[in-house]
Amino acid sequence: MDQAAAREHFASSRVAHLATIDESGRPHIVPITFAIAGDTIYFAVDQKPKRTPDLQRLRNIERNPRVAVLVDHYAEDWRTLWWARADGTARVLMKDAESARAIEMLVERYTQYREAAPGGPVVAIHVERWSGWSFT
Repeated sequence: MDQAAAREHFASSRVAHLATIDESGRPHIVPITFAIAGDTIYFAVDQKPKRTPDLQRLRNIERNPRVAVLVDHYAEDWRTLWWARADGTARVLMKDAESARAIEMLVERYTQYREAAPGGPVVAIHVERWSGWSFT
């Protein structure tokens, strides 16, 4: 799958999995909802229950901004399988015009956010490489 197809498959997905690295070098993977503008992926901390407001993913990004984000499609008919990955550099945004626009995009994309827009930090991931695979 070329980069354009990988990006297109990625953008069509509703959920992704963010991989960061913790302080001891172990991978930390969590599901995220996201919006894409160009080669930037945005996600925000929302109101869903969390064990703590001090989120590991944000601490990991502050320490090491290199991240990977994966989406995939699984079906019993393996001829329809695919995955797409975005590798890039993440940064936690300040409350500014970029973070406000990211929240707007998330609200447009997910009806659940229309009742309760994400209020936590917004993260922007500048994608340096789109990659993917499909059976066909």
